[in-house]
Amino acid sequence: MTVRLLTNIGRLWTGNEVLSNAAILVHNDRIAWVGRAPDLPQTVPGVVDDIVDVDHVENLGGALVTPGLIDAHTHPVYAGNRYAELAIRTGGSTSASITAAGGGVGSTVTVTRGTDPWTLCNGVRERLRDWLLSGTTTVEAKTGYHLTRDGELADVRLLRELEKEPMMPRVHVTFLAAHVVPPEYFGRQREYVEAVGSWCADAAAAGADSVDVYCDEGHFTTEESRWVLASGRNVGLLPRIHAGQYSRRGAVQLAAELGCASADGLHHMSDEDIAIMSRYGVPAVVCPATALQRGHLPPVRQMIKHGVQIALGSDHNPGYCGITSMALVIAMAVSAFGMSVNDALRAATLGGATVLGAPDRGVLAPGRLADIVQWDADHEGAFAWSFGLQPRRVWRGGVPVQ
Repeated sequence: MTVRLLTNIGRLWTGNEVLSNAAILVHNDRIAWVGRAPDLPQTVPGVVDDIVDVDHVENLGGALVTPGLIDAHTHPVYAGNRYAELAIRTGGSTSASITAAGGGVGSTVTVTRGTDPWTLCNGVRERLRDWLLSGTTTVEAKTGYHLTRDGELADVRLLRELEKEPMMPRVHVTFLAAHVVPPEYFGRQREYVEAVGSWCADAAAAGADSVDVYCDEGHFTTEESRWVLASGRNVGLLPRIHAGQYSRRGAVQLAAELGCASADGLHHMSDEDIAIMSRYGVPAVVCPATALQRGHLPPVRQMIKHGVQIALGSDHNPGYCGITSMALVIAMAVSAFGMSVNDALRAATLGGATVLGAPDRGVLAPGRLADIVQWDADHEGAFAWSFGLQPRRVWRGGVPVQ
């Protein structure tokens, strides 16, 4: 299959404009042309092998088509669950008391380390498949639940290999060995920080795209975070940072200083932080599900007002959130953050492409990847209504996902 034509599209949300009675011409894995169906070019780059009459086939009377969604913040490489911990947290227990009792990230590290690679791989594969089937064609995926050199590097390679399999989304791999200090380094935090910095070159060689650090109370200081992020940046990894999840510890200022690809979380923000992000062009990744669970909402509308680029993430992880539907994340962003549907949808497409350094996706335009979703709706406003809008069809690189 070299050329595919999607035509009779009732409503096409390209990321740049909205078109009625539209068509998309796909050549190999890229978009060759997009526009109104009556304006289709007389010649195409080859023989059209497949014509998909979107409205006729699905009988929607005006189907909505958008770029594939992008989840800009996830933690999918883990084993086990923390349901019991979630139950007691909703009953009033604090994160500090849960961690002191043996819960928190450390409990997932223990279970993940004790899980055989085959079982771990199958769990990650199922999660990634769920993302793709729900209309998310690119997923940023962090390591961070082995916290040993060999375990973290194995997780990077696992994500890279899974991306090659059928029915998998595109994966942007982030090296997050600086998640928490593992138990064997108790009392030797600086030594662990130096070790993580020394692992960054190996992580890049194994296929990581970014390096991340959890700069917050109970995790790593700004100085420790600077060491890890600079080490990663020096070997070609994009630096990104968990900032302001629990408190303000100078993480936003550090993100500006190092030119981080994103500052993520941002539940505790000041006007000064917003001004810094705007001035230095630091994009924000916000995760409505986690923000709601923690009871602190980032000031998204104020960030938008000041020109801060916004991307959305599910923050899928075993301790707080099991969401793999970015359509649901869009609805939550509209409700919790007061974003418009257009702003939220743009944050889940073009915004995600921006923070991941992936200019080949996020909009439907010539030369971009043909990652396309047809939704069970006739207007993008349905994202705010359905709380988990379902796709009718997904194309990854022009190939239909079965």
